[in-house]
Amino acid sequence: MTRKMLALLFAFTVGAVVGHVATPSGTPSVGVALAQSHKPVFMTRLFTGPDNLTHSEEVAMDFPGGVLKLLPITSGELHLAAPGNVIDWHRAPRRQYVITLMGHAELEVAGGKKINVGPGHVDLVEDVTGKGHITKVIGTDDRITLQLPLADQSGK
Repeated sequence: MTRKMLALLFAFTVGAVVGHVATPSGTPSVGVALAQSHKPVFMTRLFTGPDNLTHSEEVAMDFPGGVLKLLPITSGELHLAAPGNVIDWHRAPRRQYVITLMGHAELEVAGGKKINVGPGHVDLVEDVTGKGHITKVIGTDDRITLQLPLADQSGK
């Protein structure tokens, strides 16, 4: 055997021994399973309830095969809002995804419930009727969002 192969075999053996010793007896070895599992990812859905107020729910986003197919969209817009910007009670202008790319905001819905959103947060905004929600840009950075209007505006 060459030196490189011996060094590789030695490193593998040491790693296996350390891994075995570091796992308490009786505890199954789950290192590989944990490394392959992913932290759950959620999308916030805003919708108008029967009380004509905006409510929210967290919807798990599954990525079968590593890809999540969105509902069909018609276009895309980038929106910029300055720190401190507040849009008082308003309805969504249309059913759309709103993805925060930069900055932070607080969304307020029925009952004073507040949802903090930041970079990477995905919202499915469907409260096109009723009282709506409040959007406040918080922090010291501009908030940039990508808005993706849904092709199907019927909500069915």
